[in-house]
Amino acid sequence: MPDKPFSWVPREELLSFEELFLFVKAAIDEGITKIRITGGEPLLRYDLDSFIEMISTHKSDIDLALTTNGYLLPNVAQRLKDAGLKRLNISLDSLKPEVAQKIAQKDVLEDVLEGIDKALEVGLGVKINMVPLKGINDKEIVDILDFCKERNIEVRFIEYMENAKASDNLKGLLGKEILQLIKEKYIIKKVGREGSSPSFSYLLEDGYKFGLIDPHKHDFCQTCNRIRLTAEGHLIPCLYFDEAMSIKEAVKNSDVSKAVEILKEVLQDRPKENRWGHESSEVSSRAFYETGG
Repeated sequence: MPDKPFSWVPREELLSFEELFLFVKAAIDEGITKIRITGGEPLLRYDLDSFIEMISTHKSDIDLALTTNGYLLPNVAQRLKDAGLKRLNISLDSLKPEVAQKIAQKDVLEDVLEGIDKALEVGLGVKINMVPLKGINDKEIVDILDFCKERNIEVRFIEYMENAKASDNLKGLLGKEILQLIKEKYIIKKVGREGSSPSFSYLLEDGYKFGLIDPHKHDFCQTCNRIRLTAEGHLIPCLYFDEAMSIKEAVKNSDVSKAVEILKEVLQDRPKENRWGHESSEVSSRAFYETGG
């Protein structure tokens, strides 16, 4: 989060679950096979399980996932599972309470760890996301790897993605630096990108798989097939770019065909790559707490 106070979007500007579902249903009917609910923090949205149930009831075999910081997860994991959620991506950037508090600006670690355990207990698929930051949590990369390995859950290390709303003092590690730290303990083998996943997979000698999400790499965008819909109704073709088109008016008027027409236009005009791999690139001016990672 930025240092300055957060300006919350007025609730009347947000699409209701029913309005969001009008579009999601149409997107599924057009061939979308995977829905991921993200944020900001999606569990702040009251009764999120009701929205998940709408999607799951429409198409029970849809790949339905959620990305969360895990802080509110202990009390809602069972409800999410019962509503039809399949999988979770949970942020875990440190196993040290004081470091986790520094990153999150709140004492979160105990609740996040409880949330991970609860998600596994109720039968949700779990993956862990870690963003290594220089001088903050970069010494914990192998610790997080071992934590996940012991629980047979996959971890993905994510290169820090610069944006104008983040602190200038934050500096991330490149993928090659992350791998070098892991190699100090383990022998690793390249697997590669699997399908349209943004993660490049690696194997340890015992067969444990972990991933690396490296948007600064030249081939990162080649298999991307993602489109983002914000809670305010903006369709965003790329996490990096500010360009977007709105389906808000269409869904508020129950004009599903118009919303699908806008979707197809956004998909047709998608940029071929982000700018993170460019030597002289500027940073993204969109805050990731608005669109997720």
